[in-house]
Amino acid sequence: MTLRRIRDADVESTSLAARFVGGPHLADPEKAEQRLDDWLSDLAPDLAFEFKDVFARFPSARRIFAGLAEASPYLFDLVRADASRALNLLHTEPDRHLAQLIEESRRGISVASHEALAMQILRAMKAEAALLIALCDIGGVWPVMRVTRALTDLAVASMQSALHFLLQQETMRGRMVPPNPDHPEEGSGLIVLAMGKMGAGELNFSSDIDLIIFYEAEATSLASDIEPQQFFIRVAQGLSRMLQQRSGEGYVFRVDLRLRPDPASTPLAISTASALHYYEREGRTWERAAMIKARPCAGDLQAGEALMAELSPFVWRKHLDFAALSDVHDMKRQMQTYRGQSDIAVEGHNVKIGRGGIREIEFFAQTQQLITGGRHPGLRVRPTLEALDRLAESNWITFEARDQLAAAYEFLRRVEHRLQMVADEQTHTLPEEPQAVEQFARFFGYESRAAFAKDLLVHLTIVQGHYSKLFEGDPAGTAKLPDVNYGGGPDDPRLVEYLASLGFKKPIPVAATVQQWLQGDYRVFRSEATRNSFLEFLPSLISGLANAEDPDNAIVVFDHFLQALQRGGRLFVLLSQNRDLVALVALILGAAPRLGDMLARQPQIMDGLIDPRFFGAMPDKAELSARLAATLEDAGSYEDFLDRLRLFGRESLFLIGTRILSGTVSAQQAGIAFADVAEGIVHTVHGLVTEQFAAQYGRIKGQETAILAMGRLGSREMTAASDLDLILLYDFDSEHPDSDGVKSLHGAQYFARFTQRLISAFTTRTNYGVLYDIDMRLRPSGRAGPVASHVDAFAEYQEKEAWTWEHLALTRARVISASPQFRDKIEGVIREVLTRPRDASSVAIDVADMRRAIALEKGENDVWDLKLVAGGLVDIDFIAQYLQLAYANEKPDILNVNTLEVLDNAARLGVLPAASAEVLRSAALLYHDLTQILRLCVSDKFEPEAAGEDLLQIMARAGDAPDFSSLQARVKETQGDVRRVFSLILEGRG
Repeated sequence: MTLRRIRDADVESTSLAARFVGGPHLADPEKAEQRLDDWLSDLAPDLAFEFKDVFARFPSARRIFAGLAEASPYLFDLVRADASRALNLLHTEPDRHLAQLIEESRRGISVASHEALAMQILRAMKAEAALLIALCDIGGVWPVMRVTRALTDLAVASMQSALHFLLQQETMRGRMVPPNPDHPEEGSGLIVLAMGKMGAGELNFSSDIDLIIFYEAEATSLASDIEPQQFFIRVAQGLSRMLQQRSGEGYVFRVDLRLRPDPASTPLAISTASALHYYEREGRTWERAAMIKARPCAGDLQAGEALMAELSPFVWRKHLDFAALSDVHDMKRQMQTYRGQSDIAVEGHNVKIGRGGIREIEFFAQTQQLITGGRHPGLRVRPTLEALDRLAESNWITFEARDQLAAAYEFLRRVEHRLQMVADEQTHTLPEEPQAVEQFARFFGYESRAAFAKDLLVHLTIVQGHYSKLFEGDPAGTAKLPDVNYGGGPDDPRLVEYLASLGFKKPIPVAATVQQWLQGDYRVFRSEATRNSFLEFLPSLISGLANAEDPDNAIVVFDHFLQALQRGGRLFVLLSQNRDLVALVALILGAAPRLGDMLARQPQIMDGLIDPRFFGAMPDKAELSARLAATLEDAGSYEDFLDRLRLFGRESLFLIGTRILSGTVSAQQAGIAFADVAEGIVHTVHGLVTEQFAAQYGRIKGQETAILAMGRLGSREMTAASDLDLILLYDFDSEHPDSDGVKSLHGAQYFARFTQRLISAFTTRTNYGVLYDIDMRLRPSGRAGPVASHVDAFAEYQEKEAWTWEHLALTRARVISASPQFRDKIEGVIREVLTRPRDASSVAIDVADMRRAIALEKGENDVWDLKLVAGGLVDIDFIAQYLQLAYANEKPDILNVNTLEVLDNAARLGVLPAASAEVLRSAALLYHDLTQILRLCVSDKFEPEAAGEDLLQIMARAGDAPDFSSLQARVKETQGDVRRVFSLILEGRG
């Protein structure tokens, strides 16, 4: 490259030499300066003058070059090999120059007449770029991650240019017939995946490049007589040769192709079909971890992205994969046995795989990505620092941990680069002798070994501390007390004594139960792997159950749970990794059989309990919608879609229910959460059925459908046991009432059948049960009316025929799925109905009559029937609904679907005395808290005398009472207060 002297002041101010802010501290300044001067004296006079001029104006530049002369034979050889090139680099703006260098080299390789010339251009590009990047690193011009990105850009450009040249040659020979001869990679079916640091944009200075080369066996770009496998193997060999064969100009990058499936017995290039088969059947945890950073970098990029999408289920499991932790821990332990890397040190320490090193930070991030990325797509990022950011933002790690690990990562990567700059060796190990470390520390920019060692040890210790908390210290829960035989049974005095010491009141029956578990006769223990996982988990399990509120009962209910469990390997590993959950599971099993049954049938629904967000704010509609979309995005069939919907619904119910039991959400928050889940599912099913039905029967011109939520879904006061009260409304162009499908349907018939299909999507029993029970009795004319109503007929019915009780129900009506225009129309109809003038006395008589009718039919004397008891939820609901019908004409701001909001509005607007509002509000909150728990824990009528102690204690806590007896007294008192308010407002009795 010709020498370019830049004298423009503005340009000079951005030059590399002007931007140096750091550099080495010379170990032997006199000797280093003499070596630099000797070199300068050998240059042509004008060239030497130029260097001396730069060094005079920018002393840091001379210091850096002297440092290269002293400590880096490789870089100083690059300087001496082409002094003009080195001088030119000092005058350039580094970012722009690197981009130009890469682009000029690409063009040169593309038109190269033969392979030797292409290889020569590649090596010239590498040499110039390596020197530029090293100077930017040593001089503090670029932060370390900009350095790694530049190295990666260089590698990707080298790879793409070499491959482009090879495919051009194959095209010229007639072996390829590419769709676009100027870009033969496009549509070639050849996929080059960059793995590891290259895939993540994090290459180190002397890094190998890890690649996997795939091809599509049906590649259409090959000539008809060319066999794909041999063709693509030859291309892979050529690519490796062009990049790593050493010549007089050196090499470009060492290429490592050993990350491919079963490298000992597979060719250099593998068909995508074979690869997918391998990963599905035999893929191991380390291969999943490696694929986190995989990125298509050359060849047919479109095919590469399609392959990554197909590999996604292998890498990103739908459920948290804690079983992978044991594999990862074994991998790390094996690494640490290499060269005795078991302790933190300075001399001889490997900053990559040693304790506290780079690999620990990468494993810290990647393993958490691996086990959670299936559920949280936001964690699927390649760069290590970005992964740490995402983990912190998602509360998997603290921001303090993120900052400490990021600082350590950047520091250690700089150390790694400086080590490799010495001789262009792929080394990560500090020198063995203190004197050699002293020289390295100075080359790294420290004044002494001691100063360097201090910072190094701080970073290594911090990393090791974070890492050990994540993986070490008995990661699989395998620690056992050596003098306790858990299978000893009730005749083993040492075991009985130990169980008693843990707090079990009846240690002998407990010992007998544990002995039964270890005999392995339960269905879940038929798998040896599951049995082994359980044996490792058993000490943690016993300890966790001992922390339950009733330890002896916890053993009993866990025994029942094991008997019902069909597959438990994942669950046992999950619990062993999160021992705090054992007591929570014991609580679930002891107090909430409904949730326990769900857990026994589908243990994977427990994954969400270890999500850091579990104890945070409840997810809002947007977050739930995103999670639901992620669950459904790759459903392979309608049946798979329905299964995933049901699993999502069950898992959501389980997580919300567990939050209720643990006391971390209020009943109001839980009711909203249940409703948000149901609403998201309803909206999704509505859209799916609409498209499917239209595909079969077509559409009617101007058609609109809307789902109107009533009851607890409408008011967002749902419980775990709530049905969905729905009404389907429709509209269409009456002049064109027939659908345009092959199977045409007419008007009302179309929407009636559509509604039946919609109901079926909810109620059909699949492998995961029923999604929701649907109740449509609140539609116009009830059971006698059509299942779907035209919006005009709905409006007319509400105007002319509806009873008062139907208008009471309408106060909770809420459109949850419709187009915006149709939503507005329906809401207008509802508002018009609710705000019409009414006679308050007549409404009150109707409401009181209805309440008496309900009492006669269903009773009102059971204190624990919190809905129907006199002074219970029905009384409060009727009061709120009455107030809306009676006053909405004059005071429309009273309207709201939620009971608590209505009471607040009524008090604010002066139509409900403040004292009465307070009685009703506090009663509603109490009832909702207790109802949420009862719906979770009791399938039939609640009878306190038959309930377990766990449930009674949970209810007492929910009711803010010291014990259940006090709670029961409070409930009775509250019911009396509510009934008095009801009588005052609706029956005119004080």
